[in-house]
Amino acid sequence: MTAPTIKGWCPGALTLMQSGDGLVLRIRPFNGRLTAPQAQGLAHLSGTHGNGLMDISSRANLQLRGVTKASYPALIAELAELHLLDATPDIEARRNILVTPFWQQGDNADTLCTALTKALARECTPTLPTKFGFAIDTGPTPVLQNASADIRLERDTGGGLLMAVDGAPVAKPISEDAAIHEVLDLIDWFLKERCDETRLAKLFKRTGELPPDHFVARPVQDYSPQTGTTSQGTLVAAPFGQLTAETLATLAKYGALRLTPWRMVLVESHSELTQIDGLITDLNDPLLNITACIGAPRCTQGHIETRPLARQLAEHAPKGLHISGCTKGCAHPKPADITITGTPNGLDLIHQGRASDTPTQTGLTADQLIKAL
Repeated sequence: MTAPTIKGWCPGALTLMQSGDGLVLRIRPFNGRLTAPQAQGLAHLSGTHGNGLMDISSRANLQLRGVTKASYPALIAELAELHLLDATPDIEARRNILVTPFWQQGDNADTLCTALTKALARECTPTLPTKFGFAIDTGPTPVLQNASADIRLERDTGGGLLMAVDGAPVAKPISEDAAIHEVLDLIDWFLKERCDETRLAKLFKRTGELPPDHFVARPVQDYSPQTGTTSQGTLVAAPFGQLTAETLATLAKYGALRLTPWRMVLVESHSELTQIDGLITDLNDPLLNITACIGAPRCTQGHIETRPLARQLAEHAPKGLHISGCTKGCAHPKPADITITGTPNGLDLIHQGRASDTPTQTGLTADQLIKAL
């Protein structure tokens, strides 16, 4: 079987990626938040310059699909008017920042994110591996530890600020004022210490070493994302992380939106949301148990149509099921409880692993999978 092509980078608004349904353009909302006018604007642009479909990525970004070379110049000009662009592709590539969607006044998450954004835009900031990222997870308890990031800002049990290396059990206590300086120092340490590692967790796994003063035990996340009302608004889920232009426009009528790495959107409104087509609000909806990549034919490397299969399996699927169109596992790079990988010869079933791991059963049909689950 021919191995899929691993590009090793993610698209942006200034760096496009070709897919099976056209060009993919990824918007990285500043501070993880879209104002209502920005969300309305993106809904319009998706329908006008794309195919009307958008994906919420595992890094809480929004991907516009079906963009063409002809439509791109006008699209970029309108994104600039919405204040959704970085100054250069290099700055855009560095600004991989996740911020807790539950930030509120006084926890400094928004302030820290703004300061880090400015620091990463400086010309003197070194070039980072393309998937290197940051998590500002400074609420009372962590909620982003299962999301992709390399340098993490969290709270200790007393509310003090910690800076952690992804994968390490201990962290460094830091002050709010020195936080960005500390993050930049940790970047420099990583770039000096690494060999071929592109992620901090891989460096720590190889060496077991941390910079000085990392000694405070990190709190362990016990939060599990679920739809419903929160103190900051209402969380709603998009099936497989996909929104239509119409759905996004309807959501924007309620107010500003915060994107999450859980394929959910937090609507900054305490008004009761009416039933909106294309969203999941029922905690017991079986589709919440499944993640699935875009699959064929929208991905040229996918061997199967993942979303129809997910809907077919939904009633039988245990929580923690991932369906990948190929062995790359783009939509869920970490191990899942159960992974189904599409191949030219059928469906492979993998327990406690990634899409590329050795399957326990191979060449299955959908009906055989239902019995196996």
